[in-house]
Amino acid sequence: MKKTFFGLLLIIISAQLSLGQERGLNPAGRTFTAEEQELINLSKEKWQWMADKNADKLADLFHEKAMFVHMGGSWGKEQEVNIIKSGGIWYKKAEIHDVTVNIIGTTAILLNRITLLAVVGGNEVTTLFMVTEVYIKLNGSWKMGSLSFSRLLTPTAPGTAPIPDSH
Repeated sequence: MKKTFFGLLLIIISAQLSLGQERGLNPAGRTFTAEEQELINLSKEKWQWMADKNADKLADLFHEKAMFVHMGGSWGKEQEVNIIKSGGIWYKKAEIHDVTVNIIGTTAILLNRITLLAVVGGNEVTTLFMVTEVYIKLNGSWKMGSLSFSRLLTPTAPGTAPIPDSH
């Protein structure tokens, strides 16, 4: 009887622990293909290059016709690279909460729910965003075609607290 009770208790505890865990970068719990994982890794590298203000790496990643959408407007590759290089926007740290990837032929769409710590116009701000990244595979390598920030006002996943606006 004690063994049965103990076994049942272990099953209940295990179930509670597994249900209570956040799924992190893969909210659907699915397995990524090698190509999807390549894009996830490229996206993570991009966030680090942005934090490091590595405009040269970013200029190589961004397609010539790439478009960027921010809370303050939209523009092309040259202006985005110049903004990063000059520190007009400093993407200090992007904490990635989840990521999804969909590949359609030679186009990939990544959605990242992030908390972004940035310096904009000399003011440090922390904002929760859903970021859409569009990549196009050209001559065997991925180029970014679009980067779009959508500010989230409420959490989008269980266990996520709203991020207070620092403005």
